[in-house]
Amino acid sequence: MICFGLYTGQRLADIANLTWSNIDNARGELRLATRKTGKLLILPLAAPLRANIEKLPSSDDLNAPLHPKAYAILQREGKSGSLSNQFAGLLASAGLREKKSHKKSKNRKFDRRTVEPLSFHSLRRSATTFMHEAGIPQAVVQAMIGHDSAAVHELYVSVGREALQKAAEALPEL
Repeated sequence: MICFGLYTGQRLADIANLTWSNIDNARGELRLATRKTGKLLILPLAAPLRANIEKLPSSDDLNAPLHPKAYAILQREGKSGSLSNQFAGLLASAGLREKKSHKKSKNRKFDRRTVEPLSFHSLRRSATTFMHEAGIPQAVVQAMIGHDSAAVHELYVSVGREALQKAAEALPEL
């Protein structure tokens, strides 16, 4: 699922919901309608993602999920919160972020969703940034990620050190 997140830039719930019918091997494409907007996306599969898909246990049933455990959790709960918490646990186990309790406080009025600096959604931001830094035009990146507006898309773009260095080196000597 991490490969799908990084190489497609799609949301956790959309990736968990994928079945074999979403993969078109002949064309090398992933086809899905996003849960959040209902937007139909037809995305070319990056070579590393194709290699990852080939390693997945396949099924003759096109309705079989690509990621059965995640699919079952999403179908049972109707939302991706538990999957997100599991990913946060993996990040904590790897020492990439602090372990956090996901229990609600007794005073629910003060429970607010916090945005963590590192989460599954970070893969969406990373995919956006990698494509921009590779020189892919903004309109193409925006279409692949599925953002409806340039304003929302800009929130996902981070400029890395290498891109800034390249920009500085491109300045002429006077």
